[in-house]
Amino acid sequence: MVKIINAEDRHFSTAGWLKSHFLFSFADYYDPNNMNYGPLRVFNDDYVAPHSGFPQHPHSEMEIITIVLAGEVTHEDSMGNKTVIKAGDVQRMTAGTGITHSETNNADKELHLLQLWFLPNKPGLNPSYEQKHIDFADSKNELVPLVTGQKVLEDVVFMNSNSTVYYAHLKKDKEIDFKTFDIRKTLIYVLEGELFANGMQATTNDQLRIDHESAVLIRASQDSSFILIDVAAVEANF
Repeated sequence: MVKIINAEDRHFSTAGWLKSHFLFSFADYYDPNNMNYGPLRVFNDDYVAPHSGFPQHPHSEMEIITIVLAGEVTHEDSMGNKTVIKAGDVQRMTAGTGITHSETNNADKELHLLQLWFLPNKPGLNPSYEQKHIDFADSKNELVPLVTGQKVLEDVVFMNSNSTVYYAHLKKDKEIDFKTFDIRKTLIYVLEGELFANGMQATTNDQLRIDHESAVLIRASQDSSFILIDVAAVEANF
């Protein structure tokens, strides 16, 4: 089963310096029928104006993934990490028993990032941090794993969730055949372009939620980039 959610059906929120599209219930947006997708609890597509950002704020019991698509974000947290996350970088914070952090765009150009939150495999984890430069934007016609808790791969960020996040840039008329299981779910978020997944068309900022399939055939009808997230069908229960 393939369900499409069009770009205009995302929830839009703005604070002047911040423009966000929420794929799931978050902050001022509440929909009891759109709380999560398996353990994927939050997927926000954010644009942050220069010289602005989020001050120190707390998190707990969540795996927080940040993928920078353009610009850079300065991160500081209560674990003592002070880093700059640039385009092509992927960051993971295990909030676990509790952390605070800030995220600011100290540069002169707009920041574009994706932030994804996953429910962890178990509660009470010690807070931890990881960041890698993966150069995913330079990939061609393949799924590039960015972060995973399913298996050990080189140059991939680890997270405490039975999930994997991929990036792909697919040239026109090229195909990717993603093998899955009917006990898994697949979410595709189109960053740019137009593609078909198991025959269902999606264009820029559309999302496809795919259940009860053993394979997902993705074909680009024009040059396209997208995020693909593979998750368990049942979220963590604690």
